[in-house]
Amino acid sequence: MATTTAAQQRQTAKAEYDAFLAACPSRQLLDRVSDKWVTLVLCALAGDDDGHEPRSLRYSELARRLGGVSQKMLTQTLRSLERDGLVTRTVVATVPVTVSYALTDLGVSLRLVVRSLKVWAEAHMDDVLAGRSTYDARLA
Repeated sequence: MATTTAAQQRQTAKAEYDAFLAACPSRQLLDRVSDKWVTLVLCALAGDDDGHEPRSLRYSELARRLGGVSQKMLTQTLRSLERDGLVTRTVVATVPVTVSYALTDLGVSLRLVVRSLKVWAEAHMDDVLAGRSTYDARLA
C-alpha cells in the first residue's frame, strides 16, 4: 500500500475542488468573498476607486470609507479576512494604539475580481431597478 505525503494529499484535494459539490470547501470561500462588506473592504484596501495601488488603512479610515457599516460588522469582516489570509493587521504601539489593515499578496490577487464586481454593480444598477419594477408590476 503506497503512502502519500501531506503535500501530495493537498495537491490531490486541490485538484478535486468543485464548488458545485455540496461538500466542497471552496463554497465557504465563495460565501466569504461574495459578502458585500468583504467586497467593499477589499476594494477600499485595494485603492482601485481612485487609481492608487493597494494601501494600508486604519480601522477608523475604513469605517468612514464604508458608509453604513457597524463597528461589529466591520470588526467581524476584518477578522474573517485576516483568518483567510487576505488581510494583515498591524498594531503599532502608540498612544492611542494604531491598528491598520492591508491586503496580503493573496488579497491583492482578488483586486480585479472584486473591483469588476463593484464597477458592474454601479454601472448596471439602473437596469436592475428597472427589472425589479417590471417584475413587481406583474405581481401587483
